[in-house]
Amino acid sequence: MKTAFRTVLLLLLSLYSLTGLAQNMIEGVRIWPSPDNTRVVFDLSDQPDYSYFFLKQPDRLVIDFKNTDNIAELTQLPKDGDRIKRIRTSLSKGKRAVRIVLDLSNQYDEKVFALPPTGPYGNRLVVDLHDRQKTPLVTRKPRLKNRDIVIGIDAGHGGEDPGSISKSGTHEKKITLSIAKRLQRIINAEPGMKAEMIRTGDYYVNLNQRTRLARKKQVDFLVSIHADAFHSPRPRGASVWIANDRRAESELSKWLKNREKNSELLGGGGELIKRTNDDNLAVFIADLTKDKSLEISDRIARNVIAELQKVTRMHKTQPQNASLAVLKSSDIPSMLVETGFISNPYDFKNLMSRTHQEKLAKAMFNGIKKHFYDYPPQDSLIANMRPTKHKISRGESLSVVAQRYNVSVQQLKLANNLKTDVVRVGQTLTIPRVN
Repeated sequence: MKTAFRTVLLLLLSLYSLTGLAQNMIEGVRIWPSPDNTRVVFDLSDQPDYSYFFLKQPDRLVIDFKNTDNIAELTQLPKDGDRIKRIRTSLSKGKRAVRIVLDLSNQYDEKVFALPPTGPYGNRLVVDLHDRQKTPLVTRKPRLKNRDIVIGIDAGHGGEDPGSISKSGTHEKKITLSIAKRLQRIINAEPGMKAEMIRTGDYYVNLNQRTRLARKKQVDFLVSIHADAFHSPRPRGASVWIANDRRAESELSKWLKNREKNSELLGGGGELIKRTNDDNLAVFIADLTKDKSLEISDRIARNVIAELQKVTRMHKTQPQNASLAVLKSSDIPSMLVETGFISNPYDFKNLMSRTHQEKLAKAMFNGIKKHFYDYPPQDSLIANMRPTKHKISRGESLSVVAQRYNVSVQQLKLANNLKTDVVRVGQTLTIPRVN
């Protein structure tokens, strides 16, 4: 009944437009609450002609749509959102106009913009209401001794951005969040490790905001989870992507232009960058940070590929380099995992399987865990939990073992009463604890 009424109303409004009345229609309203902002999307039949302003006591956002009629249901608000009390219409000054009022619970920073038709969506007007920040987003807190190693998990897309869409209409954003939550659970079950989610529900997080959130949460590593797509159903398999040197260099140069503001993000090395008057020294220190980040990213990516090969077909068997926004921060080691092709029927079937999602999450975890057990940060709990003995395997040298456990070759030789650097396969070494 409602569908029939809506169809008739659309036809009537279309006839009205032919007789010189409103040319545009508000066909629907969608609301996407998130921890830091709320996005309101007005679906329209044509490109919007609009203006807006705020009123106080009480706080309201008023939007005037020119030459527009409204057939959208405005009474439905999500239960988990508290920034918007009500959306309603009000009297408009124009005869062929609609005035929409958002009754707000507080004052917010706004961003209002129109979007053209793309993917499953037509013309839209987007309203983003952001909480006003009382403190800088990137303030670093001192880390505690024996701390957890923090892994940031970024579920790709979300909210208004569905990502790729399967033939059956399943959105990539749904798959990525499901896998991300499984990875979160596995990481949090591991002593000495903690997961931090970039998004926890179906809402959109700006790409730049994703890395800012990762930095705010002081992650040691960031993994972004996606599902690939292609115009042909033939390609299939997983792949792992890391930042290329060119992107890292570009981001590094931007940071160095504003050393005073950005250096705090780099921890101890950042203080040196901020205080030195020597530009060459600043570049050298920042470059070391970038190189270390890329080295860690590449090492973990290779670990994860080795684990993924055990549970799924691989589209690429080596880490791929790309200039991707979520991988842009030269101070945060990171990787992007394409878990399969949503456009391939075999991959899609697997990606919709809870069992397969669990295997993918476990493989990612195993690859990440291997690195941090081999090279734990010195202030982490895992660094103090590591083995005190190591058995030499084929191809291992004293320097390789020293690097793995973050000790010097000399410390290894003293702990094991070694006169030379020569070790033999099967030999067991004592690993000294170094504070």
